Order: sequence, then structure tokens, then C-alpha cells
Amino acid sequence: MIDFIIERYNFWIYVILMMIGLYAMITKRNLVKKVIGMNIFQTSIILFFISLASKRGGTLPIMKQAHGLENFPVDPSAYINPVPHVLMLTAIVVMVATLGVALAILILIYRKYGTLEEDEILKRMQ
Repeated sequence: MIDFIIERYNFWIYVILMMIGLYAMITKRNLVKKVIGMNIFQTSIILFFISLASKRGGTLPIMKQAHGLENFPVDPSAYINPVPHVLMLTAIVVMVATLGVALAILILIYRKYGTLEEDEILKRMQ
């Protein structure tokens, strides 16, 4: 059991980061802290998927045979799958865009209500 935990320590770190982000989104009353928690949560998911796509001893999916450098049979199990990395680049772009929109909305909320505390905003809305 201990070997299982030690071998996969990076997954445990990502789960801890995810729980920190979820905790911040659920329990904090300040909207900026909620946005930071959302960003931590998204980052942990991206790191998790990138770590799933890596493999020890894997090489880049560039086939040397096609370029005439070497003539050997292609072994697909020796290559790292690039698709998860590409998808996570897209997720990073979406994460940054989400963060920008959320911060812009927070600026508008602060201008209208003068605070970013959730309870105060709800009181002033009524």
C-alpha cells in the first residue's frame, strides 16, 4: 500500500491541489478568493492530465523512418501520445480566458456594490 502511494505521489499532490481549490470555491465568501480557488482547481486538472500522458522511456512521435534517417520497424508503444498535451494547451487558453472574464465581472461588481464579499452583495441587492 505504501509503495502504491509513493509510486504515484504526483497524483496525490494533484488531488490535494484540487481539494484546496474546491475548498476555496465552496467556503470562502470573498469573490476574488473564489476565483483563485477556481483557478487552482483548473490548474490541478491540467497537471493531472499532462502527467497521465507521460511515460518512462517514451520518445517523441517523430518517425525517423519517414525521413530516411533509419530503417527500422515502427513500435507505437515507444511513443508518447501528444493528443493530451495539445488538449491541455487548449484548456490553458480557456482557463486564462475564464480568469480574465471573471476578473472583469468582479471589477464591475465592485464598482456597483462597493464590495466583493458575497454576503454584503446579497444584502445590497435586496
